[in-house]
Amino acid sequence: MNTLSKYNRNIFESIKQINQFENEFWSARDLSKVLEYLKWDNFVNVINKAKSACQQSGIDPSDHFADVGKMIDLAKGARRKISDFMLSRYACYLIVQNADPNKEIIALGQTYFAVQTRKQELLNEYELLTEEKKRLAIRNELKEHNIQLADAAKDAGVIEPLDYAIFQNHGYMGLYGGLKAKDIHSRKGLKKSHKILDHMGSTELAANLFRATQTEDKLRRENIKGKNKANKTHYKVGKKVRQTIEELGGTMPENLPTPDKSIKQLKNDKKKLEE
Repeated sequence: MNTLSKYNRNIFESIKQINQFENEFWSARDLSKVLEYLKWDNFVNVINKAKSACQQSGIDPSDHFADVGKMIDLAKGARRKISDFMLSRYACYLIVQNADPNKEIIALGQTYFAVQTRKQELLNEYELLTEEKKRLAIRNELKEHNIQLADAAKDAGVIEPLDYAIFQNHGYMGLYGGLKAKDIHSRKGLKKSHKILDHMGSTELAANLFRATQTEDKLRRENIKGKNKANKTHYKVGKKVRQTIEELGGTMPENLPTPDKSIKQLKNDKKKLEE
């Protein structure tokens, strides 16, 4: 049974709340139940690790982990106040990154909050940019992360160029519902010399950026060794990103439109304007 058939696709959205300032937040108590932590003290340990990671990133934990109280009903109508935290989406992301990796629901949470946190970052950074500028910015970022992904794959045992092409195809197959690079190339109607990443819109590029960053992180975090295991990892990450897009009601990447201009053409246009 795969993760998304075992768990409700909207499980993390269903426990999201909105405060009086129209900001989203999650209750740590609610999140602990979803993540299958039976003892609150054990989950508090995870929260403390997440706070530490937040602090080490140069971000004030109090901006993302608000210590609050919560009333619960006891027997015979009695009520008691217990501790709780109001968590931002970023706080939830840090929590699932520091939670028990052996639980299926944790893997789902890592994918969901990674995608959503990165999506929000992109929105904040690019909301004032045109689609062309978004494409250039994300493509440049993806180029850098693909170099890091190649290094991580090499450390895992993917050495030869042919092996790396196979490794890349596994990531595409996971994200594109079984399509390989040549299939995507053909679907976009590109010439043989064209690079598929240069003919993607910002949304499709962002999906591939999530795939690349999360695969690199998983290869290194779990110290994965062997070509077959690396390929399976890339496929699984691509598939989880695809499942999250589906869960959120997004358009599958293979169905997104191909832009009229390539990244190369956009760079040339930009260069002419700067001359």
